[in-house]
Amino acid sequence: MDVEDGNHEDTAEPAAAAAAAAASADAPSKPGPPPGMTKSAWKKQKRQQEWEAGRDARKAQRKEKNKARKERKRQAHAEQEQSGGPAESSHPHRHQREAQEKLRNQKAVQLPITFVFDCSFDELMMEKEMKSLGQQITRSYSDNKNAQYRAHLAVSSFGGKLKDRFDGLLNAHYKSWKGFRVFEEDFVEVAEKAKAWMGDLKEGGRLAGVLAENAAKRKKEAAEGAEGVETVSSDNKEGEVVYLSSEGTEVLHELKPYSTYIIGGLVDKNRYKGICHKRATERGIKTAKLPIGEFLQMNSRSVLATNHVNEIMLQWLACGDWGEAFMKVIPKRKGGQLKSTGEEEDEDNENENAAAEQAETENAGEGSTADAAVDAAVEPDASKAEEPAASTEGVAAANDEQ
Repeated sequence: MDVEDGNHEDTAEPAAAAAAAAASADAPSKPGPPPGMTKSAWKKQKRQQEWEAGRDARKAQRKEKNKARKERKRQAHAEQEQSGGPAESSHPHRHQREAQEKLRNQKAVQLPITFVFDCSFDELMMEKEMKSLGQQITRSYSDNKNAQYRAHLAVSSFGGKLKDRFDGLLNAHYKSWKGFRVFEEDFVEVAEKAKAWMGDLKEGGRLAGVLAENAAKRKKEAAEGAEGVETVSSDNKEGEVVYLSSEGTEVLHELKPYSTYIIGGLVDKNRYKGICHKRATERGIKTAKLPIGEFLQMNSRSVLATNHVNEIMLQWLACGDWGEAFMKVIPKRKGGQLKSTGEEEDEDNENENAAAEQAETENAGEGSTADAAVDAAVEPDASKAEEPAASTEGVAAANDEQ
């Protein structure tokens, strides 16, 4: 009996193993990443596909929420009217916002100048970089809309992933943006089109602020030159096309009316250094860099985002001072400070010497007190070192990680 039981146990174990193997074979295998793709990339792709698959459902849900919200507002509005109260009370802040928007639009001045975002780098950017570029362009439009002096904005080579993002996730809102145009053509063709809209008497804009002041100076110089007093340099010509690049052959000292300034729309963490300069040169377009090195003392090289370049130029149009524009825009974390002018340095030296002489006179023989007085005199310079600053010399174009 014991022998038979033992034999039975010996045969039962292989049978159970065989049954388990058969069940495992029948069970569907879990899908895995395709050859050449990492597991993390595959999972990310699946999440993206699931997100895209649910787009219509989310859109329908948003519509229902908006419909319900409008219905609640309508009912509140009707109840307010029935109670004899002012109809506006159901929207206490709406009219205030509308008034502020109207006032801002009245004060804002459209200038005959164009900023073009060259977005021909689709194939060079990863998904997150493309998302970042979209956010930077959106921010650039917002900054321009709220600026005292506005430029015409345009996007060249608009297509591919960037267009898909603006049409899909961003619901094509860009189509209703004022002063903002998109084109499939490249930056050279768009710059040519810009001449037409800048020259339009109704929509092109007018000279104001710094542009008007500089135009008046050039007019005066031209008049003086005609009298033999002074000649005007050919560099003062207007209506040029410039591609901003850190490798630019010239330094951009001023923005000129009826001109187009091209910003490279590339977010690449400096993988493709010099590519914007190369493309501009191949198309025969002049390149230039912002005068960062002339105004800021930098500790390291850094790159500016597309919206930072756009905002710096808007700030210059408002104040006419590159140093002030850089300090207002460039992120504080970049680390740097404005360079002192020769007059400021001379004044600082005079103050230091005067303080030292006074301390020596009043405290003869007390060297430590005199040293303290000198330290106090130079304290303002030490505090200047704490000022926020920016990127390094020559960085000019949007993520001109180029």
